[in-house]
Amino acid sequence: MPLIDLPLLKERLGPLAGRFDVDALDDCDSTSSELMRRADRGAPSGTVVVADRQSAGRGRRGRSWLSTPESSLTFSLLWRFGGSATRLAGLSLAVGVGLVRALESLGARGVRLKWPNDVLLETAAGHAKLAGILIELSSDRRGTQAVIGIGLNLAPPAGELDAPAAGLSQALAAAPERHAVLAAVLRELAALLDGFAVDGFAGLKSEWQSRHAWQGAAVQILGDGEAPRAGTCLAVDDDGALLLDTPAGIERVFSGDVSLRRA
Repeated sequence: MPLIDLPLLKERLGPLAGRFDVDALDDCDSTSSELMRRADRGAPSGTVVVADRQSAGRGRRGRSWLSTPESSLTFSLLWRFGGSATRLAGLSLAVGVGLVRALESLGARGVRLKWPNDVLLETAAGHAKLAGILIELSSDRRGTQAVIGIGLNLAPPAGELDAPAAGLSQALAAAPERHAVLAAVLRELAALLDGFAVDGFAGLKSEWQSRHAWQGAAVQILGDGEAPRAGTCLAVDDDGALLLDTPAGIERVFSGDVSLRRA
């Protein structure tokens, strides 16, 4: 039986419960893949798939997302927008803002953002990855659908990892309750995505920058097969591009296929 109890989640969502159609699964290949299949069959905006286990969970740049049922929350949300995908520049950054807002509403402190789609936690050893966001877009004559995949560590992951990782339990006085966490995230995303459909990322830019872990820091941009680019993180643009101050001048970095590392 899945760890998410749908009647309890509906109670946590309160008046917004009617905006979401949530399905909780014991396991699937990935919540985003499952949701895309349902979207192709006409699933409405607000459809959510949450799974205890994923056999092929995906992260950015083709990485896998490793998680265990008790220590993580993995889900995907379908949201439909009018118009073309070009209007959705900066969506992954906007979702990061919504995720931080939700976690702070639960009492979490020290949550920060990393360009373009990671959520970090400040720890005694430095910043560690708390959550990841992966957005997949597709368009047709009706508009653009966004499948928003989120993987959130409720507890610190065990085992050897490629990079430091943290759990939400480290930012709260008490262990997080998964229904409260999922409801808080969905509530924040509903309001944020409604606003994003009208104003785009420009209205969230200042808030994103205020939460950016490496704002004003010296960094390197690492791309596949490219020489590292060194510079200082100045800001992000209205379309979510990173503005990097380099010896050659200010560069706009668009690609999600980069990694940010403190220089």
